[in-house]
Amino acid sequence: MEFGDRPQIYNEFLDIMKTFKSQEIDTPGVIRRVAALFHGNKRLVLGFNTFLPEGFRIELPLDGSPFPVYREPGRAGVIQIPLPGNPNFPSAAGGGGRMGDMKPAAMPPSGGGGPPTA
Repeated sequence: MEFGDRPQIYNEFLDIMKTFKSQEIDTPGVIRRVAALFHGNKRLVLGFNTFLPEGFRIELPLDGSPFPVYREPGRAGVIQIPLPGNPNFPSAAGGGGRMGDMKPAAMPPSGGGGPPTA
């Protein structure tokens, strides 16, 4: 078990999944919460793709950034996930609110040169 010595991580994951199943949070919300919970463990973050509805996908940027992004159906480009230390989300470093509740910012598709859209 990945977090055998830290059962609170597993319990938090179960709570997130229960909240998602009861439709209290949407798919982008569950992506943000799970990415924050598993931040730093690429295998678990990317492995969560197994649970996502068709068309949603968590990815790691090609530029080598440790901060995952995700794609959602019908939306061009990728959406950044606000995580502690991510320079694109200065407020993510200072606590205050749950990471999964923060609004993501869109990025242009890889290779695109346009400004981000909200």
